[in-house]
Amino acid sequence: MQKIKTALLSYGMSGKVFHAPFLTSHAGFELTGSWERSNKLIQNDFHEVKSFATIDELLDDDVDLVVVNTPVETHYEYAKKVLLAGKHAIVEKAFTTTVAQAQELSALAKEKGLKLAVFQNRRWDSDFKTVQKIISQKVLGEIVEAEFHFDRYNPLLSPKQHKETINSGSGILKDLGPHIIDQAMCLFGLPQSIFADIRITREHSLVDDYIDILLYYNTFRVRLKAGFFVREANPAYVIHGKKGSFLKHRGDIQEDELKLGKKPNLTNWGTEPVEKEGLLHTEINGEMDRKTIPTLQGNYYDFFDGVYNSIINDTIEPVTAKDGVHVMQIIEAAIQSDFQKKVVDL
Repeated sequence: MQKIKTALLSYGMSGKVFHAPFLTSHAGFELTGSWERSNKLIQNDFHEVKSFATIDELLDDDVDLVVVNTPVETHYEYAKKVLLAGKHAIVEKAFTTTVAQAQELSALAKEKGLKLAVFQNRRWDSDFKTVQKIISQKVLGEIVEAEFHFDRYNPLLSPKQHKETINSGSGILKDLGPHIIDQAMCLFGLPQSIFADIRITREHSLVDDYIDILLYYNTFRVRLKAGFFVREANPAYVIHGKKGSFLKHRGDIQEDELKLGKKPNLTNWGTEPVEKEGLLHTEINGEMDRKTIPTLQGNYYDFFDGVYNSIINDTIEPVTAKDGVHVMQIIEAAIQSDFQKKVVDL
């Protein structure tokens, strides 16, 4: 199997937890190293890889693909540098901080004949994959409304300074927001217009930590919510159609398993506990049917496998730069809507 030599732009939590385990478990990738500014950690886990002192040193090395897993405000600068160096790129969410930046990167990748993928890994969560299957089966009838949550109970400020200081990439809208925005786009496409309420709820917080975004489609509505004061969570996914409803709590275990140092596999990885199964209550062939639905397995491996195939076989990226542009369009419109206190057309 042809190897894609891949380097990370940091080896903090995201590099160690979300990227390295899959890059090293997929036979098609060779992890070559990471840019490390202060703490030199990657060689503790992977003795044979390099620790690069600068991004220029990394880009001058024999590398095919670079993962831009740095703070959001730096994504545009570093991704542009990667593409100009002739390397393929994976960029974490939020893709950029503005639509214009996202469009520029998309155009640059196309001009250079390079692959540019956005790491919207939550498309491969077990819970979302199950929601996606339910909607594709049309067992709910015509969709009337849907509500997606990414809620936590965490009233304390993050110790990560870049997340709590005012900058172009900070705040929950560009942190957790892209997850549920991308999921909505994946299922329903771009809405016609949106209304958003963006607030600060934590004591001493300088950045937004609560979002409530309403997406207007022609015949239905989708509400997206995220915040830090939800001790008792509602179902993360609620979809109502003219025939029935599906409710599913957030249950994907991958992040927790990865943080424990567990290694992904292709057999039982991403298997939710049975008690997390979603509830389907609908009408099938004229009969009422109320039952729990087995949850599909989640696996972020599939994202990386999609990236591999896009580079080796010239297929489309698993999450394209265009997808990233769409998420940024929603984010910019949400900021405008909150500021103007009105519905904004896309």
